[in-house]
Amino acid sequence: MNREVTVVTGLSGAGRTTAAKVFEDLGYFVIDNVPPSLIEPVVDLALAPGSSVDRLALVIDARGRKAFAASGGSGAHLQRALTAVAARAVDLRVLFLEASDDALLQRYDAARRVHPMAAQDRVSDGIARERELLADLRENADLIVDTSDLTVHDLRDRLVDAFDGGNSPGLVVNVVTFGFKNGNLRDADLQLDVRFLPNPHWIDDLRPLTGLDAPVRDFVLGQPDTGVFLERLRSLFDFLLPAYVREGKHYLTIGVGCTGGKHRSVVLGEVLADHLRTLGVTVQVDHRDRGKE
Repeated sequence: MNREVTVVTGLSGAGRTTAAKVFEDLGYFVIDNVPPSLIEPVVDLALAPGSSVDRLALVIDARGRKAFAASGGSGAHLQRALTAVAARAVDLRVLFLEASDDALLQRYDAARRVHPMAAQDRVSDGIARERELLADLRENADLIVDTSDLTVHDLRDRLVDAFDGGNSPGLVVNVVTFGFKNGNLRDADLQLDVRFLPNPHWIDDLRPLTGLDAPVRDFVLGQPDTGVFLERLRSLFDFLLPAYVREGKHYLTIGVGCTGGKHRSVVLGEVLADHLRTLGVTVQVDHRDRGKE
């Protein structure tokens, strides 16, 4: 059985310290602030024959910026190291934590800390530099988690759901419903807009209900366009999910959005999740804005 190597990275202030504690609780051997140049020897040492370590988590961040910058500032040095690790008999996954600029600024202001990329400049300048530095790494991450609106407990729950499923979890799909008026789903791999359907909000009897209530579900599913949309959506994911699995993708976040995130998106998110489960993948559903008015 392949051993696990999980790389925890992302923006400073986005929750890496919390994530490291979660991985420790899950039984991972956690090593913090690993420079890219040491990733390969650390993995070889930790997973050498006779070692008791079978789940290793490496926390990598901008404190190792000199190692990042050594390859032109794009993170290419780190990418080469990860490619080399993936070639070993390990199950390599990359977790990227991010947050909005506003959320990061608030956290740095509350903690009164210096941003690692802005020793002499404003925190906002450091955030911008770090986003650029880690752009390629984010693009190739297995799982991106936006912590802007997550509490410490929310983040823990997300990570436990994603990483506590055994050594070979297969593909884990997160279906997240939301309302566009409350902001886009920033960490979605795919985002569906269902605002083309009639809005139950404008029907007095349906307005106080949600997409989990039968009258709203019946209304949304009873629209002529809903059936056509779902038929094509099922066909799309019948094709996509096996392709993602073949390519070794571990995590997929699908956003389903309507205006308020209370009616249409909730109904269709649940229907989509039910179909995805028939394809043999693990599916989690989160109705982000269902309780908001």
